[in-house]
Amino acid sequence: MRLSSYFLPTLKEIPAEAQIASHRLMLRAGMIRQSASGIYTWLPMGWRVLRKIEQIVREEQDAAGAQELLMPTIQSAEIWRESGRYDAYGKEMLRFTDRHDREMLYGPTNEELITQIFRDNVKSYRELPRILYHIQWKFRDEVRPRFGVMRGREFLMKDSYSFDLDYEGAKRSYTAMFNAYLRTFKRMGLTAVPMAADSGAIGGNLTHEFHVLAETGESGVYYDVAYDELAAKDAIDLDALSTLYAVTDEKHSPDAPNCPPPDRLKVARGIEVGHIFYFGTKYSEAMGARVAGPDGTPVTVEMGSYGIGVSRLVGAIIEAYHDDRGIKWPEAVAPFKVGIVNLKTGDAACDTVCEDAYAKLSAAGIEVLYDDRDERAGVKFADMDLIGLPWQLVAGPKGVAQGLVELKNRHTGEKQELSVESALARLGA
Repeated sequence: MRLSSYFLPTLKEIPAEAQIASHRLMLRAGMIRQSASGIYTWLPMGWRVLRKIEQIVREEQDAAGAQELLMPTIQSAEIWRESGRYDAYGKEMLRFTDRHDREMLYGPTNEELITQIFRDNVKSYRELPRILYHIQWKFRDEVRPRFGVMRGREFLMKDSYSFDLDYEGAKRSYTAMFNAYLRTFKRMGLTAVPMAADSGAIGGNLTHEFHVLAETGESGVYYDVAYDELAAKDAIDLDALSTLYAVTDEKHSPDAPNCPPPDRLKVARGIEVGHIFYFGTKYSEAMGARVAGPDGTPVTVEMGSYGIGVSRLVGAIIEAYHDDRGIKWPEAVAPFKVGIVNLKTGDAACDTVCEDAYAKLSAAGIEVLYDDRDERAGVKFADMDLIGLPWQLVAGPKGVAQGLVELKNRHTGEKQELSVESALARLGA
């Protein structure tokens, strides 16, 4: 992609309404623009990142045995009355009537709808277990939306739902999702700490929040150093995890029985990006979701739900990876892997080197953004640092005359002068 033709409306000034780093940088880097309070348009750069995150989430859900479908954003009030949540949910739910005076709502979550789908289509224990998921926009009418995509009213969410014949099966599904979450966040370059949580409006008696660590995180996080040893494993056993201390600041108590001594207690800042629940028959009992058991007797299925804030993760990653110049994207979620900076557009030698590098990188399947604009070098460097691509390949007249380009690692700041061939080889072309 050539920057001269790319829609990237960057800002030099810090927007007055932005209170945290991720909100400031997403606005300045031309990733989003607000269309209404807590509602954002995702511009091309932001949309690319959102899709990268969505794809990692999708791949790990698929690998854990979940099957993707797509439920609508608009739901009928009728099924929420079946579960008993329609009147209890609160003002966060956006309610309206259609032209036929039918009561409808913009879905804040999908427990009712997925239970109805299961109830109407699955009849035998032989069809269990099942984990179904979708990645869909949600709406919750926050009383005070703030912090950009971190706490907006409209947001993209992955929500999955498990159906099992008994508690042991439900716990296996819960564990599969639990470990899928850890793999998901690890692939994005994030350290996620799971901690026992409150079930809130969804309900349930086995539930964990996942907080990714970031110096500018919204919550204080306290956890046992032994968690780091568990996190290094491919899978975590829930029973082993349950003995470890991990809480947010509002629940922290040095006097708690399992609170470790100060030398084993880690203190950090975290951002909640995922929440998983086992809630047994809370919805299946209320809505009549039953299957014929092995002896033909109807069995009310055991359920769980598992949410990841896909759009929220964009902000969380920026909170974890930025400096005073801009974003520092982990390669797995970066909108482009490489930014080519032509320091003298119009110079025949610089143009030739940059065009050749652009063609070879693109042919190798590497996502590259080529800054071919007729702008000052300072503007180009500032914009490239702001948008935070993992690698910058810089070509200027002096270096090109010697057969050299500069390769910069945005994350570490390391710069190397290399031949064009060596630089391209380092980048995988």
